[in-house]
Amino acid sequence: MKRSQGDDVRQKTKTWIKGGQIIDGTGKPAFKADVLLAEERIDKVGDLGPADIEAAEVLDATGKFVMPGLIDSHCHISFDEPRTNDELFFHRRYGLAALVASVNAQKVLRAGVTAFFDADCIFDVGVDLRDAVEAGVVEGPRMTTGGNVLINCVGGTASRLLPDRGRLGYGMIVHTRDEVITEIHKQIKAGVDWIKVHVSGLPVRPGASSGEIQTWSLDELKLVCDTAHQLGVPVVGHCRNASSVRDAARAGFDMILHATYMDEDALTAVVDRKVPLVPTFTFQANLADYGSAIGADPQLQAVFKEEITASADQLKQAHQAGVPILTGSESGFSLTPYGDWHYRELNLLQTYLGLTPLEAIRAGTEFGAIALRKEGELGALKAGYLADLLILADDPLKDLDQLGRRNFIDTVIKAGRVVDRSLPLPSTWQIPGWRMSAFSDDILTRSLAETHLGPL
Repeated sequence: MKRSQGDDVRQKTKTWIKGGQIIDGTGKPAFKADVLLAEERIDKVGDLGPADIEAAEVLDATGKFVMPGLIDSHCHISFDEPRTNDELFFHRRYGLAALVASVNAQKVLRAGVTAFFDADCIFDVGVDLRDAVEAGVVEGPRMTTGGNVLINCVGGTASRLLPDRGRLGYGMIVHTRDEVITEIHKQIKAGVDWIKVHVSGLPVRPGASSGEIQTWSLDELKLVCDTAHQLGVPVVGHCRNASSVRDAARAGFDMILHATYMDEDALTAVVDRKVPLVPTFTFQANLADYGSAIGADPQLQAVFKEEITASADQLKQAHQAGVPILTGSESGFSLTPYGDWHYRELNLLQTYLGLTPLEAIRAGTEFGAIALRKEGELGALKAGYLADLLILADDPLKDLDQLGRRNFIDTVIKAGRVVDRSLPLPSTWQIPGWRMSAFSDDILTRSLAETHLGPL
């Protein structure tokens, strides 16, 4: 039987986005152009000829703006918005965590985040979800993931909840050289994209020192980098004091989360090595600005606000010296629910670090490709790049917070396909044992009862 030419050459599925104003993610000013997508890649940006648009599906962007999809470079997709570390460490189940994360990933995608970095995860949910998304089992953004963060029991964000040894919640407790090497090997075997280290953490006795303390030595950090880099895997660190940022940079870390409270030595180490930074101000800003809506302690609100203001100048200097600044929301906690706040970091970088709107968009698009390990093929509207993009109702440069407003994102496209956002997703769920069940928000002393009810 004779085969037709069509059997040998399959026609690529094409999409023509016409008439839009392009913000390409590189910092270049907006310009009018058409965009041609060929399956999962961008084929052309510019003037298109009749042969280009033949048989192409048309998306009319006249009067609208087109930009790359947002990249959230600090997310925790497996956590499901806990209110406390107790809830996260003791109220989660492996299989259920993966199922819940698969729905939360859809919320993230529908918010215009077409890719994210899952910094660390409970169990191995990050690796499993990433593989399921890539295989088309579930819908979600592109993602890279760490495994359980390497941590010791002296300092962490959970303090005495951490055991002396073993694995709990998102952390793997390691102390010795052999334990560090073995755990890195296990995680790389499991398929992580990054190795994460909690370089700093809260002191065991709050108030004994100001802020977080460094809990790893420089030699230990070098050991982590040497072990991971030998196998081609980058290293990222949670660093929220000056010495932790300094030593992470000196040790060879490939990216640093937070990088707050830098001093001159830390800033010099970061700038000399051009270590990408993810300030992740959104978490602190949400608590500082909106914490009263959820009953937050005003003193705690002031502490979190101070972390932003005390760190902004050093981070601004890093940006001005050419250090890549990436956007991260730390979505996954009660203060940063999935789908709601991913856009906010762009405006915070503009407000506190002095980035222009175009520079802030670059932080949330082209520079985000660093966290996705796809530099040169993701995060910009260029020929040959992956076709992850947004069509917007208006100009985002007027006010970056528009990206979080209802109906401002007209269309989300991932891998050349329009994401169907018509079917509602559940906003919350009641799963037995999944959330902590508290007796009360306060202690019912007799005097408190009399304050509310009068003499007893």
